[in-house]
Amino acid sequence: MTNNQKHLIDRETIERILDSAKIEEVVGDFVTLKKRGVNLIGLCPFHNEKTPSFTVSPAKNYCKCFGCGKGGNPVHFIMEHEQLSYPDALRWLAKKYHIEIKERELTDEEKREESIRESMFVINQYALQHFTDTLHDTDEGKSIGLNYFRHRGLRDETIKKFGLGYSLEKRDSFATKAIKAGYKPELIAKTGVCYSTDDGRLVDRFWGRVIFPVHTISGKVVAFGGRILQNNPKAAKYVNSPESEIYHKSDHLYGLYFAKQAIIQKNSCILVEGYLDVISMYQAGIQNVVASSGTSLTQGQIRLIHRFTDNVTLLYDGDKAGIKASLRGIDMLLEEGMNINVVLLPDGEDPDSYAQSHSTEEVERYIEENKVDFIRFKTNLLLDEVGEDPIRRAGLIGDVVKSIAVVPNEILRSEYINRCSEMLKVGEHLLVKETAKLRMQRAEEQAKKEKHESLNKENEPENNNIDEFQQNIIETYDNPLHRKERAIIQFMLKNGGKQLQVPENKAANTPVFTESVISHLYYSFSEDGIEFSHPLYKRIFNEAIEHANETNFDPEKHFIAHPDLEISHLTAELCGERYMLSKFFSEQNNDERNELAVLFEQTTRLSIAYKLSLVDEMLKESMEKLKDPAILANPTAMQETMADFKFLKDTQQALNNVLKDYGFGNVSMSV
Repeated sequence: MTNNQKHLIDRETIERILDSAKIEEVVGDFVTLKKRGVNLIGLCPFHNEKTPSFTVSPAKNYCKCFGCGKGGNPVHFIMEHEQLSYPDALRWLAKKYHIEIKERELTDEEKREESIRESMFVINQYALQHFTDTLHDTDEGKSIGLNYFRHRGLRDETIKKFGLGYSLEKRDSFATKAIKAGYKPELIAKTGVCYSTDDGRLVDRFWGRVIFPVHTISGKVVAFGGRILQNNPKAAKYVNSPESEIYHKSDHLYGLYFAKQAIIQKNSCILVEGYLDVISMYQAGIQNVVASSGTSLTQGQIRLIHRFTDNVTLLYDGDKAGIKASLRGIDMLLEEGMNINVVLLPDGEDPDSYAQSHSTEEVERYIEENKVDFIRFKTNLLLDEVGEDPIRRAGLIGDVVKSIAVVPNEILRSEYINRCSEMLKVGEHLLVKETAKLRMQRAEEQAKKEKHESLNKENEPENNNIDEFQQNIIETYDNPLHRKERAIIQFMLKNGGKQLQVPENKAANTPVFTESVISHLYYSFSEDGIEFSHPLYKRIFNEAIEHANETNFDPEKHFIAHPDLEISHLTAELCGERYMLSKFFSEQNNDERNELAVLFEQTTRLSIAYKLSLVDEMLKESMEKLKDPAILANPTAMQETMADFKFLKDTQQALNNVLKDYGFGNVSMSV
């Protein structure tokens, strides 16, 4: 394992990157920006728009699209645009701003967790280099492998770009070299580049084949495909890496690493079948192309495409059997809400051969002139088979309606029903009725499935290793308590490290003293045993408390550089929200008192507003109990409920008295 695989970027370096990265410069590398007031504006790179709505704020170092909602600080922009992880986005920015990456040593536990996966990636990279060197630097590689690729019409620059290679006929060529280089045999076998025989020998999986490396979105080599060149009926034409800890075939699309920017720019993805289809199309100038590598489409692959575009064009040769086998995957694309077009190539052509024999303009024109929406394509495909047989025709109608029923967009469903009605000469009202029936059935099945999963979860042990944030998918803006928690977190991020001045309590004869905003909020809540209900806000608040006594602690800087992406992104979002607290603090805008006293007032008003909201919620519950016939019929239960209600009313009054003691007046927290 290389040294940089054993380290993580240290916080000091992260902060230096964040301080250096200017949002207008980072976004400006990808978007043409124009000045508009204090901000800049351009066309959003994440969705197709004609009127610019992508706003860049140099003052806040933040960007936001008011069309699709995407944005964030420079790190978040690069993560989204380049589809990189948080550390890789930091490295991207460090390279742009010529910042040396300082990394810290991983703990023993972190090393154990990362060691196997990272070692497998390192071995794959080593294998890639071995296969490309073999292709270009050995007599066998050049005479067999390189000659094959050139014969297929690939130029040398294309061969190098896609990292194509060759594995020698010798069955342990790579295994011997990798072990000699110090890689452990068990880890080599884990990658699937080699496999162990019954007698314990390590054998190359791809011997005697040309090699196609498979990349992750960020460019790491995750697997290989190998094509045999000799005519051997007993051997499989293609051999692929097996599933492993780093490779799950259903979650990868061949060529996506090279195609992602073109897909974003064209807002369209062309889907083909094989490695050479992708490479030849790319070489011909059609770069928004990926392949499912001969397998049926999976949900994981569809989600990958959907990260970049809603529009998919399926490019087929004339093999009807192959097309019919892929119809289920196309229904899955429709269900995901994507717009599907299909293009049939001329007889005898596949994407590879057509791209080799036509110019970029000819390929693009053919696709544009011959694409049809999926419903029209499927209807025509099945009509050719059923002819005028009424029973088979009814089955065809049912098959097409099943596809229409999965489309989530009501307007698009209506359009498809209209087209289907015209093509099949069936009353539109009948198709609407049948579609509604199928959707109702699907909804009932989904409800049963969710109920079953819910019952299973109730029987699971509490510690089920599911991420806390994913367990609590809560719509913040539908929950008044969460809105206030969000406001407190926003205030703490802006002011948490500052000192506030607690005024003298004349009755208790206590002197004036200062403490940090974070500490004041903590003591205010802890004395009443209050904890945030929203899991993410709770995590941020608790972590801030741990750093409250550190000199010069800056919550905004700390959390925006946080390794947890949820925390980092929320911080950037909250620090970019300009008006969230404006109504609540508007009456203090012209306050001429010192900042310490004003901070105390603002912090106290926030904490009391939150406490009053908690009390309000409990009062509502108490009122409901007082209406419960079972409680009304039970004198003891009624007495206890009345006592609880009185206690809550007294608490509510006490909180309002605190406000009056400090001269705050009524709290109305409209956020």
